Amino acid sequence: MHAPLIIDLATEDDTARLGRALAGRLRAGDTVLLDGPIGAGKSHTARALIRARLGTEEDVPSPTFTLVQTYPGDPYIWHADLYRLTHPDEVVELGLGDAFATAICLIEWPDRLGSLLPANPIRLKLESWGEGRRATLLSGNRPGFDAALTADLRTLSAQDFLEAAGWDKAHHAPLAGDASARRYERLTQNGQTAILMDAPPGQADSVADFVRIDRHLLTLGLSAPQILAQDIPNGLLLLEDFGDNLYPAMLATQPAMERTLYQAATDVLLHLQALPPAADLANLTADAWAEAAAFAIDWYRNGLLGDTVGRADFVTTLADTLKRHADGPRAMILRDYHAENLLWLPDRRGLSKVGLLDFQLAQLGQPGYDLVSLLQDARRDVPLAIETAMVRHFAEARHADLATFSVAYAALGAQRALRILGIFARLCLKDSKPRYTGLIPRVWGQLQRNLSHPALSDLQAICARLLPAPSPEALQKLEAQCGAFR
Repeated sequence: MHAPLIIDLATEDDTARLGRALAGRLRAGDTVLLDGPIGAGKSHTARALIRARLGTEEDVPSPTFTLVQTYPGDPYIWHADLYRLTHPDEVVELGLGDAFATAICLIEWPDRLGSLLPANPIRLKLESWGEGRRATLLSGNRPGFDAALTADLRTLSAQDFLEAAGWDKAHHAPLAGDASARRYERLTQNGQTAILMDAPPGQADSVADFVRIDRHLLTLGLSAPQILAQDIPNGLLLLEDFGDNLYPAMLATQPAMERTLYQAATDVLLHLQALPPAADLANLTADAWAEAAAFAIDWYRNGLLGDTVGRADFVTTLADTLKRHADGPRAMILRDYHAENLLWLPDRRGLSKVGLLDFQLAQLGQPGYDLVSLLQDARRDVPLAIETAMVRHFAEARHADLATFSVAYAALGAQRALRILGIFARLCLKDSKPRYTGLIPRVWGQLQRNLSHPALSDLQAICARLLPAPSPEALQKLEAQCGAFR
């Protein structure tokens, strides 16, 4: 038996939405066993399901006293509450035996069925959970049912959210996604546009974190998108639309702007780090940063060589390197600060010309980390002359010794490149996203350049011993295993 589908239902609307989603997935002969104590939401779920099937807001009374309520349709719906039954034989008298084969049956208190339980039912248990409810669903022998139901729930959540926000008549156009589970759509309605962010709950980067960091950045005078509407429990935001002037798009048509764009992005970092950080940011140790980079062993090496030999030595060496060269006073960092998360807003003034996206993983870290993320981009090559100039500009603005900062920059660059190697391999091996393997050679080159700094000789030696180069043959082997580690 496959694992149950767990669905958190924070509100009564969420419970009703589950019923509506189930309504679209049931067929003749399907029986839903609704289990749970009094007040757990069984009748509420059934009522929403029936109304969705009927397409009306028809009164749907609880069958507590009638025992069975039937509703015409294709197929018929039978809603039964067996709480008052004293013996399974009474089920036969209700006619449920025949209904199991031809109708959609919703059965509350299904334990009263005894041996008359239909074959392969859908089991839905509802129970109190925190301030809301939790649903546990076993769909039986129905391949793809859980995934389809989950997708339907997301769609319904977004529809309800947009209706409440007054954007339910909007035209939807999908926007390019990223390596996360988030999904973006541009909405157009009455000549206005907005961005829908759909971030399923349970991810590492939560909508609540996005909202918190967004508000902080706005107080600093930076261009984070205004939040037009939010549903944090369901992971939905309606955001100001910054347009299409992402840095890569700008540079494709106006390459002469490259120095201007990178200078502005570097100055945003200097401004951000010169002011107090947002409250309650995570502050990881050098050991934790090294452990995060062990993805290079866990996924990249494992994918190419089939083992994780040397992992402990690798983590120890990287942690020692960071402690020696990049473990000083912390600053607020945005973590994914690179060209595809930056937009150019020419109608604004000063630093607000740089539009910021994807900052929900912000934390306390080393000042040079976001600079590395910007200038050693996994997705595009930044000219060496611009990288060198921005490193010097950043160090001078912070009154840091350039030679000392350059060592920290190389150490942070190595840590980041190692982690990205592992992330890109994992996206292929675990998440069936092979397109990221094409970026591995660039990241490998950035790693080698960082490791060439004389101060990183110990780390360079262990990486040379443990990590194979991404030759065409090696990348083909990685892609051949796409999805094999699910």
